Amino acid sequence: MKEAVIGIDIGGTNTDIALVDKKGLILSKTHLRTTDYPEFDSFANQVAQDVRSLTSSTGVNLKALGIGAPNGNYYSGMIEFAPNLAWKGKIDVAGELYSRLELPVFVTNDANAAAIGEMKFGVAGEMNDFVMITLGTGVGSGVVANGQLIYGHDGFAGEIGHMTSTPGGRLCGCGRKGCLETYASVTGLRKSVVFMHEEQKMAGKLENIPYENLTGKMIEIAALEGDVVAKEAFRLAGKELGKALANVAAVTSPSHIVLFGGMAAAGPLIFEPLKKYLEENLLTIYKNKIEILPSGLDGNNAAILGSAALAWNELEKLK
Repeated sequence: MKEAVIGIDIGGTNTDIALVDKKGLILSKTHLRTTDYPEFDSFANQVAQDVRSLTSSTGVNLKALGIGAPNGNYYSGMIEFAPNLAWKGKIDVAGELYSRLELPVFVTNDANAAAIGEMKFGVAGEMNDFVMITLGTGVGSGVVANGQLIYGHDGFAGEIGHMTSTPGGRLCGCGRKGCLETYASVTGLRKSVVFMHEEQKMAGKLENIPYENLTGKMIEIAALEGDVVAKEAFRLAGKELGKALANVAAVTSPSHIVLFGGMAAAGPLIFEPLKKYLEENLLTIYKNKIEILPSGLDGNNAAILGSAALAWNELEKLK
């Protein structure tokens, strides 16, 4: 009988669930709206029901569950104080799903899951030292050194998005000011465009679009069409990201930086300024040694493939 694991990506709006084999082939897949379940107990019941449905329809030998979630803690198996989820405090995801399915359950945060997925199914299969950066609503990251994902003593290592990029700068959702993700995420792009239009009085194609209606894709299209404000927003994002990653390089000395997410799809708009400012800020001994690559994972399934890769990796450790 074919063996498979379940990969689960818990997001603030949607949760994706997929049955995945050892080669990263998705055998079946479903999803639910996270926001439909304000109580975790009802959410866990629905996830368990969906897992049983996916498994029964394929007849595989289900081995484990891997879960990527905001503030997911690898050590505790909990989601801890996730600001974008309705479930507050510490949620024992691993324990609750184990009690319903009686299978091993492994948990990590979503960016760490992406890094593990990149190692198992993407471009990082031969890499021992790299940094995974996810550029979406925020800036997520996973740091791999000597072939091992760095979790730190409490499970929360690698929060590059919350390194201070500009002291006293923009207010971040975490409550601090000047975090990298307030400049180098899609949210940061939007803030940069609005600031340049409203505060610096720069003219551009997007100046009449309210912040709440502005999207990363709109800014990308405007930049590709030559809009000065949109291009400057991408340059600023690349500059702040390059500065932060130069500091990370001084600690872990990665051979590669892998970019994933909506902004990474903008290609040269973000890759070129990132490379420029990374090199400008690197210590001399690190210059021209770090390659920047796009993710090798299918964008639509990267998160669940990462969660599935976590499960496969942990099962290997148990042998």
